Amino acid sequence: MSDTQTLIENRPPTVAALFLERVAATPDAEAYRYPVPPASGQGPDDWKSLSWGQTAERVYSIAAGLIELGVQPEQRVALSSSTRVEWILADLGILCAGAATTTIYPQTNAEESAFILSDSGSKVLFAENAEQLAKAQEKRAELPDLTHVVVIDPAGVETGDWVLTLTELEQRGAAYLEKHPDLIKEKVGAITKEQLATLIYTSGTTGRPKGVRLPHDNWAYMAKAIAATGLISAEDVQYLWLPLAHVFGKVLTSGQIEVGHVTAVDGRVDKIIENLPVVRPTYMAAVPRIFEKVYNGVAAKARAGGGAKYKIFKWAAELAREYAKVTQDNFRRTGTASAPFGLSAKHKVADALVYAKIREAFGGNLRACVSGSAALSPEIGYFFSGAGIHILEGYGLTESSAASFVNPGEAYRTGTVGKPLPGTEVRIADDGEILLRGPGIMEGYHGLPEKTAEVLEADGWFHTGDIGELSPDGYLRITDRKKDLIKTSGGKYIAPAEVEGQFKAVCPYVSNILVHGADRNFCTALIALDEVSIMDWAKENGLEGKSYAEVVAAPSTVSMVEGYVTQLNEGLQRWQTIKKFRLLPRDLDVEHGEITPSLKLKRPVVEREYKHLIDEMYAGSREA
Repeated sequence: MSDTQTLIENRPPTVAALFLERVAATPDAEAYRYPVPPASGQGPDDWKSLSWGQTAERVYSIAAGLIELGVQPEQRVALSSSTRVEWILADLGILCAGAATTTIYPQTNAEESAFILSDSGSKVLFAENAEQLAKAQEKRAELPDLTHVVVIDPAGVETGDWVLTLTELEQRGAAYLEKHPDLIKEKVGAITKEQLATLIYTSGTTGRPKGVRLPHDNWAYMAKAIAATGLISAEDVQYLWLPLAHVFGKVLTSGQIEVGHVTAVDGRVDKIIENLPVVRPTYMAAVPRIFEKVYNGVAAKARAGGGAKYKIFKWAAELAREYAKVTQDNFRRTGTASAPFGLSAKHKVADALVYAKIREAFGGNLRACVSGSAALSPEIGYFFSGAGIHILEGYGLTESSAASFVNPGEAYRTGTVGKPLPGTEVRIADDGEILLRGPGIMEGYHGLPEKTAEVLEADGWFHTGDIGELSPDGYLRITDRKKDLIKTSGGKYIAPAEVEGQFKAVCPYVSNILVHGADRNFCTALIALDEVSIMDWAKENGLEGKSYAEVVAAPSTVSMVEGYVTQLNEGLQRWQTIKKFRLLPRDLDVEHGEITPSLKLKRPVVEREYKHLIDEMYAGSREA
């Protein structure tokens, strides 16, 4: 048995036990950093720290407070909050109490929040603020099982029998621990690996979300498997902004507990650019949209700087891609990421002119990024790789505890999601679907045995619904979602995500794009432009003072985007090309239900909402 196999198989039975081990091993080491806004509301945030010992003190008080409220083992406790250090403290407190965390995105409306609370049978809700509390209060009559709401930020909140603050819960828990000093040790010791730890509701594109049941053993396995990859160490500083209600964000907390590194926590997306130079992380996980926005922002800024500056950027971008492809190919063949002298010399010049500035914007210390949740355009991946920011793509689902594949360190390959984590098995079905089996696979869907049976075979193989290809040496490439493949009326199959990804690498102003063509004789696209980038472009092109909707409707804007569509089509097969497109009057967003909180496109929703534009593009064609 290898050292890696031993590490995986000898994992603690629960993530709560793993946390107690971490606290005992490094009580004085820094665990978390978090921002505290200035009292005046002006100026930069003040970043504070918690050691593992200080973290444990708060976590144990929260756990004891929940027990004092009557929470029993495996009962659900819901969390409706943005990403912040209190989310992690509450989650660990729930787990150490033997209960299970139900995650709710803070953007979720009152009706769907009530459904999740009711379907999960949650007894207590951690609500971030008055806004989240109001949703529960609005639906209180429909939530007889919900006995208490704990508010993290109590501003404007009136407490009482049903509502208490997080501070009050911790105070009650601390007092309870004084009477029962061995409470946490006893509770954690009684938790079994099969016991439910987390209930995450998938943000499906249609119908009610399904609750994915993830027991303690899933997270304990994930923690050990992530550590076994060697991608992170105790010296790392992670910047965590991803939604912790999503499995991608949640799995990062498990890996941190096992390795013991520092995590800086701030879920405010609008603060990322400001925070990176302050935190100076060594690694960060993100969804592709973040890298797309950075790339498009850099490209748009270069274009706005004038012809010479834009020519330098275009030269540097193409050089970065060439350099990345050559060095990755050489590493694959020889084990050394080398490049010919001439290419290396040009790369050094481009580094001084362009790449170094990009790395500094990320804080200057970034060793690697992990990208997941959706496909990253290879052209954008190669660009960042060549610029010295190595994006390690990974793959997983809520049903597989997030991390099933990840690219291995220096041996990463852009355009793939890497190799399976230690202990995870994979096979490709006859129709190309990716099947997974291993300790990270869910127990099933909460209260939905028939839905569970549809995707989870008796022998443990999970049907992902994704289509992919395995290289001879085990690297996986995702080609598309099984249900998202388009078949034209001419019988040709098209992977829309592949075309969409290529357009994002071509056009620096795009925010979202949906390619349509199922049962049609040509493909069309709905395109939403990034507001910041396109409004900067508008100022330079005679449209200053116009609204976003007016800018995207302007003939000059349409003509500009048409040029990028033409450029895209030059690299596509004839049946893949975009014959017509329409610019949307606003960007797609979570609030309108067009993208998920993890920034994935909800195709049926977008196609339904903009059916009139799609019909307009096909008006007069043979199938219309």
